[in-house]
Amino acid sequence: MFSMEQKQHIANEIERLLLSLEHPEMPKEKPIFHLTVFGKEDWSWAEIKPNHTLGIDNPPTINLFNERLGKERKDLV
Repeated sequence: MFSMEQKQHIANEIERLLLSLEHPEMPKEKPIFHLTVFGKEDWSWAEIKPNHTLGIDNPPTINLFNERLGKERKDLV
């Protein structure tokens, strides 16, 4: 569920929100979080992690169906 671009957008917004709370137990930058979003079907879910944690050692998972769907939705906007 969600294209890579959508996941990156969600991760950016979550990071922005977390940092804006200025909680004393939160780091000042690059918070770590792991969000699981469940869709309406058992097979529909997404893992959202901070963008700064993705890299060669931890590559993002890409689902071609979700990438196509994300592009189609972007074209409609």
